[in-house]
Amino acid sequence: MTAISKDAALAAAGPASVREAENTYWRGVGRRLLRDKTTLVCGAILLAIFLILVLAPWIAPYEPNAGRAMLRLRPVGTAGHLLGTDELGRDMLTRLMYGGRYSWLIGISPVLMAFVIGGIVGVVAGFAGGRINMAIMRLTDVFYAFPSVLLAVSVSGMIGAGILNVILSLTFVFIPPIIRVAESVTTGVRNLEYVQAARSTGAGPLSIIFTHVLPNVLGPVFVYATGLVGVSMIVASGLSFLGLGVKPPDPEWGLMLSSLRTAIYSQPLIATLPGACIFLTSMCFNFVSDGIRTAMDVRA
Repeated sequence: MTAISKDAALAAAGPASVREAENTYWRGVGRRLLRDKTTLVCGAILLAIFLILVLAPWIAPYEPNAGRAMLRLRPVGTAGHLLGTDELGRDMLTRLMYGGRYSWLIGISPVLMAFVIGGIVGVVAGFAGGRINMAIMRLTDVFYAFPSVLLAVSVSGMIGAGILNVILSLTFVFIPPIIRVAESVTTGVRNLEYVQAARSTGAGPLSIIFTHVLPNVLGPVFVYATGLVGVSMIVASGLSFLGLGVKPPDPEWGLMLSSLRTAIYSQPLIATLPGACIFLTSMCFNFVSDGIRTAMDVRA
């Protein structure tokens, strides 16, 4: 039975059969996720990191900006400083905890904002079709043609450094690709038979979008957006490394990596700790995104 004939059968069977098919699908997604040990481990790591960052004000051993010059660049394992100290004698464990709060904020916030804005624009373009679709997608292609890092650096350079400006610039960078994904999925859903059946019953455009289109579009777009979180953290860290992100003395993994680059020869392990945090978090987000995408694939 083809995909269209399945849709036609479900539409003919009625809403109860459609709901039962959806419940069966999501149960299958849950079973596949539970069998994916890599996704579960990476999800557990992200949850542990998130809890540490949230509890940082209560569990961090020191103030993030408090340092002593006589304790600068102490090695890992120093008494009272489990992960050593930075170039100003500040505790690295504390700085990494507080720095992760900034890194996660400027890594996740732009993706969420782009998911909402790009998702809405993409659904409108895909559902409307015709000239509206062409106008939106051609404008999207103009921005999508630029490499994400170059576009982020250009926008940040124009509006200046700072947390809010980094979030705005990255949101601007991620909106075009999310629009393309949302438009592509919506275009495919728009032509399915149960949507055509809804039209034939006299349902309005908004009713069709909220009832039939969005439930089928949100999943794939959300999975794609999840994969952008790791990219967002890396690009945001790069902006901070270039001086276009978080301003000192606020801790942020990219900014910490930049300030510790002069210590790469004297204390290489300490100098690479922020980079290791960026790598671990980005890798876990990418694995979780891939796991969810695989679980949602009915062929898996």
